[in-house]
Amino acid sequence: MGIVGWIVLGLVVGALAKAIMPGEDGGGVLVTMLLGVVGAFVGGLIGNWVFGVGIDRFWSLSTWILALVGSLIVLGAHRAIIGRRSVPRG
Repeated sequence: MGIVGWIVLGLVVGALAKAIMPGEDGGGVLVTMLLGVVGAFVGGLIGNWVFGVGIDRFWSLSTWILALVGSLIVLGAHRAIIGRRSVPRG
């Protein structure tokens, strides 16, 4: 899959991850969709490492599931890191 396919896949699964995990995110929609692109990459790495299946075909169901799982992981990690930083220290 080419770079344009990765970007499109990441943008779509980033929006889906935001719909599944609604809440306040710093940076808005653009940051969430960029996290989706990173999440698609992470999902591909995890799928290749654990299941031996990567993100190589755009229209494959396993590609979309792995990308969505990766996006949810990255979105959750982003919220944990940003949430920790925004707490005032006294």
